[in-house]
Amino acid sequence: MPAAPPLSVLLPVRDGGPFLEEALRSLEAQTFTDFQVLAVDDGSVDGTGDILREAAGRDGRLRILTQEPKGIVAALELARSMARGPYLARMDADDVALPDRFRRQLELMATDRRILACGTGVTYFPRERVRDGALRYQSWINGLVTHEEMERDLFVECPLPHPTLVLRADAVEVAGGYRDLGWPEDYDLLFRLWEGGGRLGKVPETLLRWREGEGRLSRTHGAYSEESFRRCKVHFLLRSHLWGGRGLVVWGAGPVGKAFARELLRQGGTLEAFVDLDPRKVGQTVHGASVIPPEEVNRFRGSFCIAAVGQEGARQEIREALAGAGWEEFRDFVAVA
Repeated sequence: MPAAPPLSVLLPVRDGGPFLEEALRSLEAQTFTDFQVLAVDDGSVDGTGDILREAAGRDGRLRILTQEPKGIVAALELARSMARGPYLARMDADDVALPDRFRRQLELMATDRRILACGTGVTYFPRERVRDGALRYQSWINGLVTHEEMERDLFVECPLPHPTLVLRADAVEVAGGYRDLGWPEDYDLLFRLWEGGGRLGKVPETLLRWREGEGRLSRTHGAYSEESFRRCKVHFLLRSHLWGGRGLVVWGAGPVGKAFARELLRQGGTLEAFVDLDPRKVGQTVHGASVIPPEEVNRFRGSFCIAAVGQEGARQEIREALAGAGWEEFRDFVAVA
């Protein structure tokens, strides 16, 4: 029996006809060639099956798995159950991997066994469909390269896009694999790898073209709503070593801060105060906690502060203000969005 390839590509697809061929061709063009593609047809009713069969006929590394339409988590777990090598890679059926993607990611992971999840830079395409918000998100992702940079912003948003990931298979198994808890399955897995002590890595090059479009699952499915992301963030924050059962101070009494505070309370946190620059808000009571000005934040030393604002520039200002007051990031406070 031939040895299992070191890398297994998990490719779930449902009705991927329009773009699947381009995605598969990009895998065939990889400069690192010792991998298998585990493509799961999740109940497609278009020509997806024919495209997969044709591709398997020209490339023996492609294995086709089928299931009734059960969703992405079930498809990923089916593919993962068939993988035998030490590495798992993700690929979506509408994206394009640049030729050196797998080679560069595996090289980086070989330099540090502590890296459990490795991504790459991304470029949204086609350009005419990419809006300003997506461009800001792209810039944010590509600007976070080191583990420390990604960890610092881990509760802001997922710093490693799912379709860029290469993962250590044994670490994913220990973490419990992919789960469907009503929030993003990739973010959930990344949090569990992180809380287990794993490091995050990123190749600082654009090695995946990430297709933008209104039909993307992240645009249409409730598991990827702002509320679902927030529930996920709060869940892992309150079970992490960061919180430690302390009282919570939310810096930001605007929509982001109020929504985050509601979820903190719902999941068992204790809210002590809000901090806000707006003098019109100072002195008010929100969710049972007083709104105080920034200069009074040290009244709550010993509490844990949540910097909860939507704009990156405002987050940086809060970080600088808290650091100037003697608060240490990832010990005394964390930024969220």
